[in-house]
Amino acid sequence: MTTSRTGPVVVLVGPPGAGKSTVAQDLAARLGVGFRDTDHDIAAAAGTSVQDIFVDHGEEHFRALEEQAVATALAEHDGVLALGGGAVLSDATRALLRQHRVLFLDVGLTAAVSRVGLNGQRPLLLGNVRSQMKALMDRRRPLYDEVARFTVLTDSLDASAVTDRALQLIREDA
Repeated sequence: MTTSRTGPVVVLVGPPGAGKSTVAQDLAARLGVGFRDTDHDIAAAAGTSVQDIFVDHGEEHFRALEEQAVATALAEHDGVLALGGGAVLSDATRALLRQHRVLFLDVGLTAAVSRVGLNGQRPLLLGNVRSQMKALMDRRRPLYDEVARFTVLTDSLDASAVTDRALQLIREDA
């Protein structure tokens, strides 16, 4: 795996509750580069929320939009990029990510459930949040591991400490 000479400084992946958006924003600020989140890109392009896309058009439609949004962001963005938790489900996305520096923000089940709570903005976690989160994480963890150059377990760390560790890993990899 080689770091692309163009594209993001780092791409953050991980399950809901790992802190991708928060850490990505902090990391971008500390590095003096731009921040981008593909879920925000999708919502802006669709003119509606990710939750509404799921409800109105289904997960398959959302995943198609997500695959394109990730490909576009990887090609255009040169700062810190946060991907939606399910972006790694796409074979095409995982192939593209192999060309970039990817940081997997891992989180254990207990910490993830406590962080996402009963968040109605996460359509895949409606119902029994713990059960849904466990199934989601069991399915996706091998995919996050597949694309990640680095992993930071976020359970006992606040966002600032995760950012500190991410910065250390990026600098060591430079």
